[in-house]
Amino acid sequence: MKSMIRSLAALALALSSSGISLEVGDVAPDFSLPASDGKTYSLDQFKGKQAIVIAWYPMAFTRGCTIECKSLAENGDLLKQFDISYFMASVDTLEKNTEFAKSTKADFPLLSDTSKQVAKAYDVLALYGVPKRHTIYISKQGKILMVDRKINAATSAQDIAANLEKLGVPKIAVGSAE
Repeated sequence: MKSMIRSLAALALALSSSGISLEVGDVAPDFSLPASDGKTYSLDQFKGKQAIVIAWYPMAFTRGCTIECKSLAENGDLLKQFDISYFMASVDTLEKNTEFAKSTKADFPLLSDTSKQVAKAYDVLALYGVPKRHTIYISKQGKILMVDRKINAATSAQDIAANLEKLGVPKIAVGSAE
């Protein structure tokens, strides 16, 4: 019985690790995804201009995801101090993410990856078909700065701001934000 349990655990681990785990310094996989604000965003449009943060979340309208989205919406001023663009992303439909953005008063785009290809490329897709709650930090050169796999939904905005500070992401000069 113990050997069967060990075998099943090893199989689950093998299936869950796709071998494409992103590491610091790797080139970030390109993407082009529709967003809750009616626009489509791609990694290429930020290269050379601005760092980006993508907070992957499992599913709109669930407890933890609602808490995380509200953290970013209510504390966005912490993030807007930095020279970044930030997003939340899921495999939910664009319609669902648009409603979710409205319900949480998100003033930032929620990206929809219904094909799950981008979630797979970023190695955040869980076995059960939804993204793991991971936050990806990408330099303006398009390289992975950090992959945060330990997210506290309630303090997500504060934690992202602290990580941006640690990573040395530049802040926007006072008076140039407009």
